[in-house]
Amino acid sequence: MKAAIILVFTFLLALTLLLPSSRYVPEMAVTAQVSPTPVAFDQAAALAKLREQIKGRENEPATAVFKNIQTMKNTPAGRLLSVMEMGFARSLGVTCTHCHVPEKWDSEDKPQKQIAREMSAMVSTINRDLLRNIKNLKSEAPIVNCTTCHRGEVKPALNLPPK
Repeated sequence: MKAAIILVFTFLLALTLLLPSSRYVPEMAVTAQVSPTPVAFDQAAALAKLREQIKGRENEPATAVFKNIQTMKNTPAGRLLSVMEMGFARSLGVTCTHCHVPEKWDSEDKPQKQIAREMSAMVSTINRDLLRNIKNLKSEAPIVNCTTCHRGEVKPALNLPPK
């Protein structure tokens, strides 16, 4: 188990060292570029429309209500929308358009969608397999989530803000 913890933290350290710092490095930034959010996109209206479309089916599994669900498959459809809004979008400081094409929510056109899936799997592995085995943590059920690293930014925080 120690080896798994070391492996994950080594991966995170390597990721930190490989990500571009404050200077723009095009060859490294290709898959991590921020999708420009169209001015016309209204996230609140889009979410309200989706909630209206699934009305009466909010408690069904997401896979029964939405197309192309590859993570959080058993999450109730209504809760999935809240997780996307508060968990992913807010934690990264983006709107739905960062990963999705409005009105084509199942589209795979944006690489950010797959990145989010893989990051979600990483968070699950850390929470399920690694944190529980760190002795002397004060919490009996420690967790990390998107906000732990991203702090409202697309790129994970690599530096502490100046005092």
